[in-house]
Amino acid sequence: MGFGVDLSGRTALVTGASGGLGRHFARVLARAGAEVVVAARREDALQDVCNEIADQGGRARAVPLDVNDHASIEKAIEAAASSGGLDILVNNAGVTVTKSVLDVSEEEWDRVVGTNLKGSFLVAQAAARTMKAQGRGGVIVNIASILGLRVAGHVSPYVASKAGVVHLTKAMALELARYNIRVNALCPGYIETELNQAFFGSEAGQALIRRIPQRRLGQPSDLDGALLLLCSEAGSYITGSTLAVDGGHLVSSL
Repeated sequence: MGFGVDLSGRTALVTGASGGLGRHFARVLARAGAEVVVAARREDALQDVCNEIADQGGRARAVPLDVNDHASIEKAIEAAASSGGLDILVNNAGVTVTKSVLDVSEEEWDRVVGTNLKGSFLVAQAAARTMKAQGRGGVIVNIASILGLRVAGHVSPYVASKAGVVHLTKAMALELARYNIRVNALCPGYIETELNQAFFGSEAGQALIRRIPQRRLGQPSDLDGALLLLCSEAGSYITGSTLAVDGGHLVSSL
């Protein structure tokens, strides 16, 4: 669904676009008319995304990107802006580790926080510099999580990183509003993907679903309206906001 949003003439960069939600976000923006630049470390998978978008009548290009590498980021932003400028960044790249807080190693902490928080900052900073130089503003959507707003067990580096992304979003929005650059955070709840289907089919997964007020997992398509709102002129007065899409999970009783 396009929700009546027209992003024709806009160029959008989606990080972490080789699979999962990043791949889905790229398809959504392409269907709305944007030229999509998909970025990730897995270049072969990126080409599959581009082919899929082209088959659906959209336009997509692939650029390699390691969000922990300054030179890689600069090259990706330059490539994304090379055909008319950069209008939208969907800052989606992220990783996690599932361990007790007692067992998380320093290396694991650095990898998760470095990718999710530092990486998000570096890409958003580079994109914002380009958007400022272009002089026409732009949009940054940081993909956070409801786990940046409330916590769960065994994912301490992840929840810390996503809480940081939420506050980083607000800080960037405050400073960049004068350049007509809007910065918002999209916070998905539990969304069904190929990676988690087995868990949510288990007894423990079913118990978690029963704690969601809507009593169901979200589907990637449940994020489409929120994404398009934040990326388009429909959300032109929205900046510094945190938009949760979670079936009411955040308001479930303690």
